[in-house]
Amino acid sequence: MKMERSEIISVTKKFLSEEFEVDIETIEDDGNLRDTLDLDSLDYVDLVVLIEENLGFKPTAEDFKTVATFNDFYNLVEQKLMNV
Repeated sequence: MKMERSEIISVTKKFLSEEFEVDIETIEDDGNLRDTLDLDSLDYVDLVVLIEENLGFKPTAEDFKTVATFNDFYNLVEQKLMNV
């Protein structure tokens, strides 16, 4: 599934704000993913399922080691979608 970065950002912001019940405006590119979404370890499991359902790939725990900001998250998605 090929997506432009702007589409990746739009799609991910939508499902993240809906699932984790945060205002879409609080999701900023340089914002901290874990803090903004108030993620705990179980929420990461939900996040993996959401990614698989909405974007068509299943990230691993290893993938999240370099993800701190939303920009990092978008980079991960973009990289994975190029390899799908």
